[in-house]
Amino acid sequence: MRILVVEDDAQIGDGLKMGLQQLGFAVDWLRDGRQALAALPAAPYDAVVLDLGLPGMDGMDILAAWRRAGRDEPVLVLTARDALADRVGGLDAGADDYLAKPFALSEVAARLRALTRRRHGQCGPCSATAGSAWTRWRGRRRWTARRWS
Repeated sequence: MRILVVEDDAQIGDGLKMGLQQLGFAVDWLRDGRQALAALPAAPYDAVVLDLGLPGMDGMDILAAWRRAGRDEPVLVLTARDALADRVGGLDAGADDYLAKPFALSEVAARLRALTRRRHGQCGPCSATAGSAWTRWRGRRRWTARRWS
């Protein structure tokens, strides 16, 4: 899974890059908002970790520009802005998830996996056949509809 991390703080950015790489992610790290704006269209990413307080351009402006351009990569906002209005504003602006600093690396990784599962339509161990009255979930057959006669 290829992740773009946009974080200006060297300690946090380096920690995210190294930690996510150890967990099996491929990570590109940028420190500037203007670089981030140009980077997303230039390379395919499975998800983005985006800080809001960036030099060059604010993360909320970057997110809005990406969404206006039709970019649909999942975005996890990772920021020190933890007020309710900030969280709601970030999600309403197009973020797929929002996590306030400080954070645990394991939680960031789990949220990235969840975001990419949703993007690719993976729901877990279930299957259904179109036009069938049955579905299979957790190894059991179940009715999907009742037949009324």
